[in-house]
Amino acid sequence: MKAVQQLWIGLVALVSMVLGMPAMADESLRQYVDENTQELVQKLNEERSLYSKNPEAFYREMESALEDFVDFRRIAARVMGRYAHQASPEQRDAFVEKFKRSLFDSYAKALVEADSFTIDVKEATINQNNSDRASVQLQVNTASGNRYPVTYSMFKANNGNWMMENVIVEGVNIGLAFRDRFAQEMEESRGNVQAVIDGWTDSVKDLNLDDEVDQS
Repeated sequence: MKAVQQLWIGLVALVSMVLGMPAMADESLRQYVDENTQELVQKLNEERSLYSKNPEAFYREMESALEDFVDFRRIAARVMGRYAHQASPEQRDAFVEKFKRSLFDSYAKALVEADSFTIDVKEATINQNNSDRASVQLQVNTASGNRYPVTYSMFKANNGNWMMENVIVEGVNIGLAFRDRFAQEMEESRGNVQAVIDGWTDSVKDLNLDDEVDQS
């Protein structure tokens, strides 16, 4: 009987090691994300006054700060979802630029006018089933004392660099919210991809992510 118990204990332990092992923490990835995140916050603080003087210059500065860390092309393709196959290469390229610009037009003003904030990068964990995928846990701390949990979804690009492909804020999957919106717009436009691309900035402005976060 004791031998059977030992066998089951050993089997459970083995299964737990193979199947139930938590994702491995990765300090180098955490540091990489922390460096990029702090550089972005610093850049934002340095360029706050530029927004009111020259919004286009502000946009270019922030785009440059993000391009090596955020894969906008990958994100935009996921937002289009299955409808990406209906779009021409030119339309897909146009949507990448439209998507980036829509984020700027919709949220830049609120961002530069917001109270000061800090971001703590807590932990990075590699996906146990795919070492080219990872999640990074962050916390946004506002001057008023509020704290907001944020998760970056990361992937390792072909060049070996880690890139952000999605963001989750207080449980709200931002990429999924945008994808649902794109699908809704496609239905309302009866499958007219160009019409959805052309009207995307207004669609993003109508998508009140603040409400979704508050309700989560």
